[in-house]
Amino acid sequence: MKTKILTILRNSEEYVSGQDLCIQLGVSRTAVWKVINQLKEEGYIIEAIQNKGYKLLHDPDLLGESGLKSRLSTKWTGSEIFYKDETGSTNADAKRLAEEGSAHGTVTLADVQKDGRGRRGRNWNSPGGSNIYFSLLLRPDFSPVNAPGLTLVMALSVTEAIENLCNENGCNENCRGENICNENGCNENCSGENLCNKSVLIKWPNDIVINGKKICGILTEMNAEMDFIHYVVVGVGINVNQEEFPEDLMFASSLLKEFEKKFSRTELIADILERFEINYETYNLSGNMELLMEKYNQHLANKNNQVRVLDQKEEFQGVALDINENGELLVKKSDGTIAKIFAGEVSVRGIYGYI
Repeated sequence: MKTKILTILRNSEEYVSGQDLCIQLGVSRTAVWKVINQLKEEGYIIEAIQNKGYKLLHDPDLLGESGLKSRLSTKWTGSEIFYKDETGSTNADAKRLAEEGSAHGTVTLADVQKDGRGRRGRNWNSPGGSNIYFSLLLRPDFSPVNAPGLTLVMALSVTEAIENLCNENGCNENCRGENICNENGCNENCSGENLCNKSVLIKWPNDIVINGKKICGILTEMNAEMDFIHYVVVGVGINVNQEEFPEDLMFASSLLKEFEKKFSRTELIADILERFEINYETYNLSGNMELLMEKYNQHLANKNNQVRVLDQKEEFQGVALDINENGELLVKKSDGTIAKIFAGEVSVRGIYGYI
């Protein structure tokens, strides 16, 4: 009931009477009053005026099941939401729930993540009260060979959601990507050459970067047999309102640092889940990136840049072109041949300060 009341109040610009809430929810006035008080205790500022009703005046940046569900309009993403103030890893939580039979679209969410990991087991700095740490449990019908593309699908969805937040919070259509977006629109340094959303890029395959700084990392894990996927867990960590970073994370930044404005974490998560649902269903039509690769390539940070490809077999340099329908990065070598990079790590020299 808390989710429903919060949804009604958030979607109304006028006061909502207690009687209307009772009728819509089929509960007593006492039950409504109790929930309103619970929401106030959590930090929501709700004005109550006799003979007028209730109005939500302030929506705090609080993570939780009710706050997130009240923003969602999805069909299956967020079908179940499990929130913890602190956890070891939202991916580990999602895998445990998967083993227990939780449904496709289940979300695990935490304010603090103690054992967060990036690619190849690297630690992911996870302070509380400022960032996003969530994982999405999926049970795809396609072959295990197509599962790695889900990382790219999530990267595209995160990019689109951040673009949307940027545009909603001050960037006009003429804003150059590297300039700071603020409440008054583009600042005095805006050259008007590119759209603001061009600054939100994907460093293949799983990092989101803004102005050359890492904002988001994505970790995808799968439990499968040779020809059948039991489940896939896609974990997302986004630096949203973090103000400071350790010296050894000079390559990292946050939305707050880049745009000089705080953002609602719950609003961003909801937008990501809604966009992922759409992109996932598109991906599912072909079982690969064929229908999404044009949008992905528009945001490819590596595109037309010199890259160094590192894996266990070889190391070489070349120019990154695009991704293909299989999600492979196409790299043109010095001899003119095109290499298809499916696994391995790509770094961009001279532009980004991290590998």
